[in-house]
Amino acid sequence: MIYCCEEHVELALDVIVDDYYTAPKLEKIDEEKISTTCEYCRNMAVYVVANS
Repeated sequence: MIYCCEEHVELALDVIVDDYYTAPKLEKIDEEKISTTCEYCRNMAVYVVANS
């Protein structure tokens, strides 16, 4: 599972596909539920990308 910002969502999708060879699951984070940062920078995470 990768938490990422708008800028790095494509990179996160590529990483999941490369690592798991499956279609990734992309889910938008509700701002009120979680306050974590992008795994690639210090911006607030907007999406969770995971293998299905």
